[in-house]
Amino acid sequence: MKLVTSEQMRMIERRASEVGIPTAVLMEHAGRAVAQVACEFLRERGGGRVLVICGKGNNGGDGLCAARHLQNAGVPVRGILLARDQDLSGDAAANLRVARAAGIEVDNVVGPVDTALRAALGGYQLVVDAIFGTGFRGPAVGLAARAIEAINESRVPVLAVDVPSGLEADTGRVEGPCVRAAVTVTMGFPKVGMVVHPGAEFCGRVVVADLGIPRALVEALEIRAELSTVAQVRTLLPPRAPDTHKGTYGRVLLVGGSTWFSGAPRLMALGALRAGAGLVRLVVPESIFPAVASSVVEAMPLGLPDEGGVLCNASLEPILELVHEADVVGIGPGMTTRGDVPHLVREVIRGSPRPVVLDADGLNVLAGHPEVLREARSPVVITPHPGELARLLGVSSAEIQRGRIHAAQSASRITGAVTVLKGARTVVAEPNGRLVVIPTGNPGMATGGMGDVLTGAIAALIGQGLGPFDAAWVGAFLHGAAGDLVAASLGDRGLLAREVADAIPVVIRRIHEGTMPEPVTYLHAARPR
Repeated sequence: MKLVTSEQMRMIERRASEVGIPTAVLMEHAGRAVAQVACEFLRERGGGRVLVICGKGNNGGDGLCAARHLQNAGVPVRGILLARDQDLSGDAAANLRVARAAGIEVDNVVGPVDTALRAALGGYQLVVDAIFGTGFRGPAVGLAARAIEAINESRVPVLAVDVPSGLEADTGRVEGPCVRAAVTVTMGFPKVGMVVHPGAEFCGRVVVADLGIPRALVEALEIRAELSTVAQVRTLLPPRAPDTHKGTYGRVLLVGGSTWFSGAPRLMALGALRAGAGLVRLVVPESIFPAVASSVVEAMPLGLPDEGGVLCNASLEPILELVHEADVVGIGPGMTTRGDVPHLVREVIRGSPRPVVLDADGLNVLAGHPEVLREARSPVVITPHPGELARLLGVSSAEIQRGRIHAAQSASRITGAVTVLKGARTVVAEPNGRLVVIPTGNPGMATGGMGDVLTGAIAALIGQGLGPFDAAWVGAFLHGAAGDLVAASLGDRGLLAREVADAIPVVIRRIHEGTMPEPVTYLHAARPR
């Protein structure tokens, strides 16, 4: 599902207007969709009254239009306009006139908001927030800020129109008071700032309203950002044919571990196997081979020479020979940055004729030298957390976190690699600018070993024939969804990486069965019979 910025959405609406869909029609669709979701929300809670709080812009016009549809549906509704009537113009002013003509009570609040608004909020079961739309920037101030604070303090459930007021639609930044919505009905397409943190925390459930804009108009625009969906994953992971064998599903070579981190390669192998790899060869230092071999019975472990508990240069030639027998290589988890490991990792990157998935110490040995990845013979997927990406690019973790989407895109441009920036709302970017945000995952996954499982899963998907970019975002989606499945049973504390790996096949089965819910709801204007 495409993600748009506020400017892209304005461009889409301009194109729609140019081909004959007036903005008044778009506002009518928006208001009807808001009213429909509001009715469903109230029906689930036994009904009630709705207070629509409007600003003077088009977002307020959407709210006033919704109020009319709610009244027509028999829902008791009242409006509060945080402006004078003469402050409205265009379609918003027209909808105000229609609302008043329909007999809807719309009070103007332009002075102290506390008494009037706080008193009004007490008697309603749902508030519709239509104060600010996608053009909002910076902190809310004055009357609007006080209104937002009053809405949040009322504890009445809120339905936000397009975006919660106080949230920047392009960045997800919240610099002042911001409506905390139970549900957000966004128009046409989800906005980038709604799916990344902190913005995502304020949106609640997201419903995307179909405004009737021709699909061809949107496809003609170069919109490179997407939100991953269950339907997309289902398309890329078709059911297996009956006449296949283990060789059909990829030969995965994994390299990792040291005497300090013997669990990392085991989790990497488990991730690959649970994501459907046909054959997994696991290379570890000889010194930990007995421990690994005794606990990873489904993979094929191999011990190679090490010095001081880490793989050494004597292992390089055998590894490169194994690379030629594989379809994909995963390397890095648990290797440390000691001894010959930096040289070994660089030579695998330079020498591998197969795609390489690089994680953890495989990235740490390149700290400050992202240009090495440009020397790769084959496509590379890097899977850093913010700290690893900061070390690779020579910036601070805070800088990465301030703009995760920009950071992932920059990393891909600099390195030429597909970048999987892990964290809350993982971002996957490729060098040509395409970007996918992953809506699955939860705070319980912030534990050691989770990244090792993801590395194995992505390698397994490449081995099964997906391109590096698709394998990266599908792997991140499945990994996060598996974490959500485990958290639904155990809560968000105490999740283990191996439990998440074990849940990946269940997620894939649920996707094929059609029982995995989509991360956002699409409210179609019409459905085929």
